[in-house]
Amino acid sequence: MSLASTLRMALLSLLWGSGFLWIKLALNHGLSPLQITVTRCALGAGVLLAAALAARQRLPRDRRTWGHLLVAAFFCNALPFALFSIGEQTVDSGTAGVLNATTPLWSLLLGLLLGTDRPLSPARLTGLLVGFGGVLLIFAPWQRAGLMTGGALALLGAAVSYALAFAYMGRHLTDRDAPLAVSAAQLLTATGWTALALPAGGSGTGGVDMTALVAVTVLGIFGTGVTFYLNYRLIADEGATSAATVGYLLPVVSVALGALFLDERVGPRVIAGMVVVLAGVALTRPRVGSGRGWLRPTAAAGGRPALRR
Repeated sequence: MSLASTLRMALLSLLWGSGFLWIKLALNHGLSPLQITVTRCALGAGVLLAAALAARQRLPRDRRTWGHLLVAAFFCNALPFALFSIGEQTVDSGTAGVLNATTPLWSLLLGLLLGTDRPLSPARLTGLLVGFGGVLLIFAPWQRAGLMTGGALALLGAAVSYALAFAYMGRHLTDRDAPLAVSAAQLLTATGWTALALPAGGSGTGGVDMTALVAVTVLGIFGTGVTFYLNYRLIADEGATSAATVGYLLPVVSVALGALFLDERVGPRVIAGMVVVLAGVALTRPRVGSGRGWLRPTAAAGGRPALRR
Protein backbone atom coordinates (compact mmCIF):
# COMPACT_ATOMS: atom_id res chain seq x y z
CA MET A 1 0.00 0.00 0.00
CA SER A 2 1.34 3.42 -0.93
CA LEU A 3 2.12 6.08 1.67
CA ALA A 4 -0.76 8.22 0.39
CA SER A 5 -3.22 5.34 0.79
CA THR A 6 -1.87 4.53 4.25
CA LEU A 7 -2.37 8.13 5.35
CA ARG A 8 -5.81 8.17 3.74
CA MET A 9 -6.77 5.02 5.64
CA ALA A 10 -5.53 6.49 8.93
CA LEU A 11 -7.52 9.68 8.36
CA LEU A 12 -10.59 7.71 7.32
CA SER A 13 -10.42 5.59 10.48
CA LEU A 14 -10.10 8.69 12.64
CA LEU A 15 -12.98 10.53 10.98
CA TRP A 16 -15.35 7.55 10.97
CA GLY A 17 -14.43 6.45 14.47
CA SER A 18 -14.78 9.98 15.85
CA GLY A 19 -18.38 10.25 14.65
CA PHE A 20 -19.64 8.74 17.90
CA LEU A 21 -17.69 11.34 19.89
CA TRP A 22 -19.22 14.21 17.91
CA ILE A 23 -22.72 12.80 18.39
CA LYS A 24 -22.17 12.57 22.14
CA LEU A 25 -20.86 16.13 22.33
CA ALA A 26 -23.77 17.50 20.31
CA LEU A 27 -26.24 15.67 22.57
CA ASN A 28 -24.53 16.82 25.76
CA HIS A 29 -24.61 20.43 24.62
CA GLY A 30 -28.28 20.77 23.76
CA LEU A 31 -29.13 19.27 20.37
CA SER A 32 -31.80 16.57 19.96
CA PRO A 33 -31.20 13.31 18.08
CA LEU A 34 -33.29 14.45 15.10
CA GLN A 35 -31.63 17.86 14.98
CA ILE A 36 -28.27 16.14 14.80
CA THR A 37 -29.48 13.72 12.14
CA VAL A 38 -30.99 16.27 9.77
CA THR A 39 -27.99 18.60 10.07
CA ARG A 40 -25.59 15.72 9.52
CA CYS A 41 -27.41 14.57 6.39
CA ALA A 42 -27.69 18.07 4.94
CA LEU A 43 -24.01 18.93 5.46
CA GLY A 44 -22.86 15.56 4.14
CA ALA A 45 -25.05 16.02 1.07
CA GLY A 46 -23.47 19.41 0.47
CA VAL A 47 -19.96 17.94 0.53
CA LEU A 48 -20.89 15.15 -1.87
CA LEU A 49 -22.72 17.53 -4.20
CA ALA A 50 -19.56 19.62 -4.40
CA ALA A 51 -17.46 16.51 -5.05
CA ALA A 52 -19.88 15.33 -7.73
CA LEU A 53 -19.82 18.75 -9.38
CA ALA A 54 -16.02 18.73 -9.39
CA ALA A 55 -16.07 15.26 -10.96
CA ARG A 56 -18.70 16.39 -13.48
CA GLN A 57 -21.23 13.84 -12.26
CA ARG A 58 -24.94 14.64 -12.46
CA LEU A 59 -27.72 13.64 -10.10
CA PRO A 60 -29.97 10.76 -11.22
CA ARG A 61 -32.86 11.76 -13.45
CA ASP A 62 -34.99 8.63 -13.64
CA ARG A 63 -37.82 7.92 -11.23
CA ARG A 64 -36.79 4.32 -10.65
CA THR A 65 -33.44 5.33 -9.18
CA TRP A 66 -35.03 7.95 -6.95
CA GLY A 67 -37.53 5.34 -5.77
CA HIS A 68 -34.67 3.05 -4.76
CA LEU A 69 -32.94 5.97 -3.10
CA LEU A 70 -35.99 6.62 -0.93
CA VAL A 71 -35.61 3.14 0.56
CA ALA A 72 -31.82 3.23 0.78
CA ALA A 73 -31.74 6.68 2.36
CA PHE A 74 -34.18 5.62 5.06
CA PHE A 75 -32.39 2.42 6.11
CA CYS A 76 -28.78 3.49 5.42
CA ASN A 77 -28.91 7.07 6.66
CA ALA A 78 -32.03 8.53 8.24
CA LEU A 79 -32.95 5.61 10.53
CA PRO A 80 -29.48 4.48 11.71
CA PHE A 81 -28.21 8.05 12.15
CA ALA A 82 -31.23 8.79 14.35
CA LEU A 83 -30.88 5.52 16.28
CA PHE A 84 -27.21 6.21 17.02
CA SER A 85 -28.11 9.63 18.42
CA ILE A 86 -30.99 8.17 20.44
CA GLY A 87 -28.81 5.37 21.77
CA GLU A 88 -25.98 7.68 22.78
CA GLN A 89 -28.32 9.61 25.03
CA THR A 90 -27.78 6.82 27.56
CA VAL A 91 -24.84 4.77 26.24
CA ASP A 92 -21.18 5.79 25.99
CA SER A 93 -19.80 6.77 22.60
CA GLY A 94 -17.13 4.07 22.76
CA THR A 95 -19.72 1.36 23.29
CA ALA A 96 -21.73 2.76 20.38
CA GLY A 97 -18.71 2.26 18.14
CA VAL A 98 -18.31 -1.31 19.38
CA LEU A 99 -21.96 -2.19 18.63
CA ASN A 100 -21.63 -0.58 15.20
CA ALA A 101 -18.94 -3.18 14.43
CA THR A 102 -21.62 -5.92 14.43
CA THR A 103 -23.00 -4.74 11.07
CA PRO A 104 -21.13 -7.35 8.96
CA LEU A 105 -22.57 -10.13 11.12
CA TRP A 106 -26.12 -8.92 10.53
CA SER A 107 -25.35 -8.53 6.82
CA LEU A 108 -24.22 -12.15 6.61
CA LEU A 109 -27.18 -13.43 8.61
CA LEU A 110 -29.63 -11.48 6.46
CA GLY A 111 -27.97 -12.76 3.29
CA LEU A 112 -28.39 -16.32 4.51
CA LEU A 113 -32.04 -15.78 5.42
CA LEU A 114 -32.79 -14.21 2.03
CA GLY A 115 -30.78 -16.81 0.14
CA THR A 116 -28.56 -14.15 -1.44
CA ASP A 117 -25.33 -15.33 0.19
CA ARG A 118 -23.41 -18.47 -0.68
CA PRO A 119 -23.65 -21.45 1.72
CA LEU A 120 -21.68 -21.15 4.93
CA SER A 121 -18.28 -22.77 5.14
CA PRO A 122 -17.25 -24.16 8.55
CA ALA A 123 -14.99 -21.13 9.08
CA ARG A 124 -17.74 -18.62 8.29
CA LEU A 125 -20.26 -20.45 10.47
CA THR A 126 -17.74 -20.38 13.30
CA GLY A 127 -17.21 -16.67 12.71
CA LEU A 128 -20.94 -15.99 12.82
CA LEU A 129 -21.36 -17.88 16.09
CA VAL A 130 -18.26 -16.31 17.61
CA GLY A 131 -19.36 -12.82 16.56
CA PHE A 132 -22.81 -13.12 18.10
CA GLY A 133 -21.20 -14.66 21.17
CA GLY A 134 -19.29 -11.39 21.45
CA VAL A 135 -22.55 -9.44 21.19
CA LEU A 136 -23.98 -11.55 24.01
CA LEU A 137 -20.88 -10.85 26.08
CA ILE A 138 -21.28 -7.11 25.53
CA PHE A 139 -24.96 -7.10 26.53
CA ALA A 140 -24.47 -9.54 29.43
CA PRO A 141 -28.21 -9.96 30.17
CA TRP A 142 -27.33 -12.21 33.11
CA GLN A 143 -25.77 -9.26 34.98
CA ARG A 144 -27.51 -6.30 36.55
CA ALA A 145 -24.72 -4.14 35.17
CA GLY A 146 -25.24 -5.49 31.65
CA LEU A 147 -26.11 -3.39 28.62
CA MET A 148 -29.63 -4.71 28.05
CA THR A 149 -31.09 -1.20 27.88
CA GLY A 150 -33.24 0.72 25.43
CA GLY A 151 -30.29 2.84 24.33
CA ALA A 152 -28.07 -0.15 23.62
CA LEU A 153 -30.87 -1.86 21.70
CA ALA A 154 -31.28 1.31 19.61
CA LEU A 155 -27.58 1.14 18.73
CA LEU A 156 -27.89 -2.50 17.78
CA GLY A 157 -30.96 -1.59 15.72
CA ALA A 158 -28.82 0.92 13.80
CA ALA A 159 -26.39 -1.86 12.87
CA VAL A 160 -29.28 -4.05 11.71
CA SER A 161 -30.66 -1.13 9.68
CA TYR A 162 -27.32 -0.80 7.90
CA ALA A 163 -27.42 -4.50 7.07
CA LEU A 164 -30.93 -4.17 5.60
CA ALA A 165 -29.81 -1.16 3.58
CA PHE A 166 -26.75 -2.90 2.18
CA ALA A 167 -28.82 -5.91 1.12
CA TYR A 168 -31.27 -3.63 -0.70
CA MET A 169 -28.57 -1.45 -2.23
CA GLY A 170 -26.66 -4.50 -3.36
CA ARG A 171 -29.60 -5.38 -5.60
CA HIS A 172 -30.66 -1.96 -6.81
CA LEU A 173 -27.94 0.68 -6.45
CA THR A 174 -24.55 -0.91 -7.05
CA ASP A 175 -22.37 -0.67 -10.13
CA ARG A 176 -24.02 2.55 -11.24
CA ASP A 177 -22.30 5.40 -12.97
CA ALA A 178 -21.63 8.65 -11.10
CA PRO A 179 -21.33 7.14 -7.58
CA LEU A 180 -20.60 10.49 -5.94
CA ALA A 181 -23.72 12.03 -7.45
CA VAL A 182 -25.87 9.03 -6.50
CA SER A 183 -24.54 9.20 -2.95
CA ALA A 184 -25.26 12.92 -2.80
CA ALA A 185 -28.80 12.20 -3.97
CA GLN A 186 -29.15 9.57 -1.27
CA LEU A 187 -28.12 12.00 1.47
CA LEU A 188 -30.44 14.66 0.05
CA THR A 189 -33.25 12.13 0.29
CA ALA A 190 -32.23 11.26 3.85
CA THR A 191 -32.31 14.96 4.70
CA GLY A 192 -35.90 15.06 3.47
CA TRP A 193 -36.84 12.00 5.56
CA THR A 194 -35.43 13.48 8.76
CA ALA A 195 -36.81 16.97 8.09
CA LEU A 196 -40.30 15.47 7.87
CA ALA A 197 -39.82 13.93 11.31
CA LEU A 198 -38.47 17.08 12.98
CA PRO A 199 -41.84 18.45 14.18
CA ALA A 200 -42.47 15.20 16.07
CA GLY A 201 -38.91 14.85 17.33
CA GLY A 202 -38.95 17.57 19.92
CA SER A 203 -36.11 19.90 20.78
CA GLY A 204 -32.91 19.19 22.61
CA THR A 205 -32.14 19.81 26.25
CA GLY A 206 -32.04 23.55 25.63
CA GLY A 207 -29.14 25.96 25.73
CA VAL A 208 -27.46 24.86 22.51
CA ASP A 209 -23.93 26.24 22.64
CA MET A 210 -20.97 26.57 20.30
CA THR A 211 -19.65 23.12 21.22
CA ALA A 212 -22.82 21.50 19.92
CA LEU A 213 -22.73 23.52 16.70
CA VAL A 214 -19.07 22.71 16.07
CA ALA A 215 -19.62 19.02 16.86
CA VAL A 216 -22.55 18.58 14.47
CA THR A 217 -20.76 20.58 11.77
CA VAL A 218 -17.66 18.38 11.98
CA LEU A 219 -19.89 15.30 12.05
CA GLY A 220 -21.74 16.36 8.91
CA ILE A 221 -18.87 17.71 6.83
CA PHE A 222 -16.03 15.41 7.82
CA GLY A 223 -17.66 12.41 9.51
CA THR A 224 -20.31 12.03 6.81
CA GLY A 225 -19.36 13.76 3.57
CA VAL A 226 -15.55 13.69 3.46
CA THR A 227 -15.37 10.10 4.73
CA PHE A 228 -17.37 8.81 1.79
CA TYR A 229 -15.04 10.52 -0.64
CA LEU A 230 -11.95 9.17 1.15
CA ASN A 231 -13.42 5.68 1.18
CA TYR A 232 -14.21 5.95 -2.52
CA ARG A 233 -10.62 6.97 -3.28
CA LEU A 234 -9.18 4.21 -1.09
CA ILE A 235 -11.23 1.54 -2.86
CA ALA A 236 -10.24 2.91 -6.27
CA ASP A 237 -6.54 3.00 -5.36
CA GLU A 238 -6.09 -0.14 -3.24
CA GLY A 239 -9.10 -2.37 -3.85
CA ALA A 240 -12.02 -3.48 -1.73
CA THR A 241 -10.19 -6.03 0.43
CA SER A 242 -7.51 -3.57 1.59
CA ALA A 243 -10.08 -0.87 2.24
CA ALA A 244 -12.07 -3.27 4.45
CA THR A 245 -9.30 -3.05 7.05
CA VAL A 246 -10.75 0.29 8.15
CA GLY A 247 -13.75 -1.53 9.62
CA TYR A 248 -11.57 -3.14 12.27
CA LEU A 249 -10.19 0.20 13.41
CA LEU A 250 -13.46 2.09 13.97
CA PRO A 251 -14.45 0.60 17.36
CA VAL A 252 -10.87 0.96 18.60
CA VAL A 253 -10.89 4.65 17.63
CA SER A 254 -14.31 5.27 19.19
CA VAL A 255 -13.29 3.64 22.50
CA ALA A 256 -9.99 5.54 22.62
CA LEU A 257 -11.57 8.92 21.85
CA GLY A 258 -14.35 8.36 24.37
CA ALA A 259 -11.78 7.63 27.07
CA LEU A 260 -9.55 10.59 26.14
CA PHE A 261 -12.13 13.34 25.68
CA LEU A 262 -15.24 12.19 27.57
CA ASP A 263 -13.61 10.28 30.42
CA GLU A 264 -15.58 7.17 29.45
CA ARG A 265 -14.46 3.95 31.04
CA VAL A 266 -15.42 0.97 28.92
CA GLY A 267 -15.22 -2.08 31.17
CA PRO A 268 -13.11 -5.17 30.46
CA ARG A 269 -16.23 -7.17 29.54
CA VAL A 270 -17.15 -4.77 26.72
CA ILE A 271 -13.53 -4.66 25.52
CA ALA A 272 -13.45 -8.47 25.49
CA GLY A 273 -16.76 -8.50 23.63
CA MET A 274 -15.35 -6.11 21.03
CA VAL A 275 -12.34 -8.35 20.44
CA VAL A 276 -14.60 -11.40 20.10
CA VAL A 277 -16.92 -9.59 17.67
CA LEU A 278 -14.03 -8.45 15.47
CA ALA A 279 -12.55 -11.96 15.53
CA GLY A 280 -15.90 -13.35 14.40
CA VAL A 281 -16.16 -10.76 11.64
CA ALA A 282 -12.65 -11.66 10.46
CA LEU A 283 -13.61 -15.34 10.24
CA THR A 284 -16.67 -14.54 8.11
CA ARG A 285 -14.62 -12.67 5.52
CA PRO A 286 -13.84 -14.35 2.21
CA ARG A 287 -10.30 -15.64 1.82
CA VAL A 288 -7.76 -13.19 0.47
CA GLY A 289 -7.41 -13.77 -3.24
CA SER A 290 -11.00 -14.86 -3.71
CA GLY A 291 -11.66 -11.59 -5.50
CA ARG A 292 -14.51 -10.72 -3.19
CA GLY A 293 -14.45 -8.26 -0.35
CA TRP A 294 -16.63 -6.22 1.91
CA LEU A 295 -16.34 -2.86 0.30
CA ARG A 296 -17.36 -1.62 -3.09
CA PRO A 297 -17.69 1.98 -4.26
CA THR A 298 -21.46 1.97 -4.12
CA ALA A 299 -23.96 4.59 -3.08
CA ALA A 300 -23.58 3.88 0.63
CA ALA A 301 -23.49 7.53 1.50
CA GLY A 302 -22.99 9.02 4.87
CA GLY A 303 -19.67 7.76 6.03
CA ARG A 304 -20.52 4.09 5.89
CA PRO A 305 -19.10 1.59 3.40
CA ALA A 306 -21.42 -0.81 1.65
CA LEU A 307 -20.46 -4.06 3.34
CA ARG A 308 -21.08 -6.73 0.75
CA ARG A 309 -19.87 -10.23 0.00
